[in-house]
Amino acid sequence: MIARWPAVLFDLDGTLTDSGPGIINSVTYALAGVGAPAVAPRALRAFIGPPLRESFVALGIEPMAAIAKYREYYDEIGMFENSVYDGIPPLLEELRSSGVRLGVATSKPTVFAVRILEHFDLLDHFEVVVGDELDGSRRHKHQVIEAALAALGIDSTVAVMIGDREADVLGAARCGVHCIGAGWGYGEPGELATAGAAVIAATPAALRTLLAPHEPSSPD
Repeated sequence: MIARWPAVLFDLDGTLTDSGPGIINSVTYALAGVGAPAVAPRALRAFIGPPLRESFVALGIEPMAAIAKYREYYDEIGMFENSVYDGIPPLLEELRSSGVRLGVATSKPTVFAVRILEHFDLLDHFEVVVGDELDGSRRHKHQVIEAALAALGIDSTVAVMIGDREADVLGAARCGVHCIGAGWGYGEPGELATAGAAVIAATPAALRTLLAPHEPSSPD
C-alpha cells in the first residue's frame, strides 16, 4: 500500500477548524474600534480565510489600525471561539500513522495558528506549521505554501493542498501543487470549482477516501 500523496498540506480556517464565529466577532470589534460602519454578517464571511489586510482594504478601511484592533479581541478571545470539524482528528491520525507527512499552510500568522492547534490537541500531527508573519510579509497563499514545502524539504509534485477558499486553490496552482477543495468550509457556492480545484470533498469523511492509501498499479 502506498499513499496517494506522500505529503498533505492543510489550510486551517474553514478546513481544520470552524473558526468563523471568532473571526467575525473580531472583525466586528475592529470595525467599531476604528469607527467604521457596521457590515452585514453575510459580508463578514469574506474575512474567513483570506489575509486580513486584503479584506479590510476591500471595505475601504485603512488596514493597519483595523488589524491592531482585530488582534486586541482575537488574541484573548476570538481565536478560541472556534471548534474542530467532526472527522478531522481521526483523519489526521490515520494519515500520520500511514506515514504521510503533514503540514499546515495558512494565511493566519504562524504564532496564532500554533496556539490554536495546541489548544485543540492537533499540533502533534504536523511536522510544520507555516503561516503569515505578524507584519504581513508572507500574506499571499503561494508564499505560505512555498515556505511549507521548503520546511518539509519536498518537491511540489509529491504534495497536495487541502483548503476551502479560492486562495488555497490558486496559491497551490502557482506552486505546482494539486488542491482538493474542502467543501465543508467557507467557500461560496462554485468558488472552489471556478478556481480550478482538482476535486472537491464534501466532508472530512469524503476527503479520507480521496487520500486513502492504495495498491500500486500492476505492470502490464
